[in-house]
Amino acid sequence: MAKPAKSEPTPEVEPEPTPAKKGHATPTRKEQEAARRRPLVPKDRRLAARQNRANMASEREKARIGMARGDERYLPIRDKGPQKRFVRDYVDARFSAGEVLMPVLVLVILTWFVPLIADYAFLAFWGVFVLVVVDCIVLGFQVTRKLAAKYGKDKVERVRWYAAMRAIQMRFLRLPKPQVKRGEYPTA
Repeated sequence: MAKPAKSEPTPEVEPEPTPAKKGHATPTRKEQEAARRRPLVPKDRRLAARQNRANMASEREKARIGMARGDERYLPIRDKGPQKRFVRDYVDARFSAGEVLMPVLVLVILTWFVPLIADYAFLAFWGVFVLVVVDCIVLGFQVTRKLAAKYGKDKVERVRWYAAMRAIQMRFLRLPKPQVKRGEYPTA
């Protein structure tokens, strides 16, 4: 028979130190459930209702501020997405005839009390109205062309109405608030 080969002695490996124990027994299911249990109806319902109202008000305020800043998390569905952001920035960068529509309407209403110029003011209103419609149509074509150049013709959403409604509003009343100054057009 052959002799077994001598093996080199293996160095003794010291066992890793065991972590310290947690110092208490694992709670039973009954104890865990009792710790999580809360009453269905709070003891002071008025205080709970007040706290709930305060929490809801703070959440609404946080959402309102986020929406005004243009934070995507707080925007309504109609305002979300990179294309809508592009449209908002494009509309906010230009002057639109729709921004003067409301002030002109106020002037027309005030001129009703002066019969001599009421007819001329009414004609001026219709002239501004036609100018706004033409401006919105031109804006729709411009925005669609720019979006097609940036995102590809097959990826363009329907944004003409969105752009027109934003262009008709006075700049300081728009939500989300304008993120660009006039003349700072987004890159296509």
